[in-house]
Amino acid sequence: MRLIKQIPHERFLIQLHAYNGKFILNVSLDNFEQSFKVNEADFPQIDQLESLIEGAFLTKCIHRFIEMRNDWTNIIQSN
Repeated sequence: MRLIKQIPHERFLIQLHAYNGKFILNVSLDNFEQSFKVNEADFPQIDQLESLIEGAFLTKCIHRFIEMRNDWTNIIQSN
């Protein structure tokens, strides 16, 4: 897997990788990570993909991170 680009953001670590004909978008926050795989052919220009990583998409990512943290906290507390 090859790192193509790190996209600056004040809250998340956002990295775009290339692997086996796919772009892998990793969005990380603390100990949690979300990964999205898309075909390279769907985005011949990386800028097209990068332009989608904003606003509503990142808002949904933060909500998923909160859910992930809550799930993890609940599982730890139940043991």
